[in-house]
Amino acid sequence: MFGTLQDRLPKELKLAGIRDIDAANRFIREVYLPAHNARFGKPPAIAESAFVTIRDAAGLIDILCVEEERVVARDNTVAYAGLTLQLPQSRLRAHYVKARVKLRQYPDATLAVFHGPRLLARYAATGQIIEGEPLKAAA
Repeated sequence: MFGTLQDRLPKELKLAGIRDIDAANRFIREVYLPAHNARFGKPPAIAESAFVTIRDAAGLIDILCVEEERVVARDNTVAYAGLTLQLPQSRLRAHYVKARVKLRQYPDATLAVFHGPRLLARYAATGQIIEGEPLKAAA
């Protein structure tokens, strides 16, 4: 609607003699938008809602996270937002030095480090490792 309203609305306000914000908001709400919607509004092509329910709500956490790539330092750590995250020992590799990893920050501020699809470790927002979930595959 930017192209439609950009030039038209200031002219309508001037024609109505409106000079203050409260009067402009009242005019837009009570006069302009009802007329605009009556002229340009169209019924939906499909009456049903376009929204669908999600099958696995648990999968949303992986969608709603911030993901960044990092390179593991020489001391087997990953730096993020002033934190130094020590990677735990792995049964799969002696170390991850110079490996490219994905670091995810979740909405609850917890962190996770992945090497490919494999979860290496989870961390609290303070950088403390959360025990009990090593070596799982990412969703």
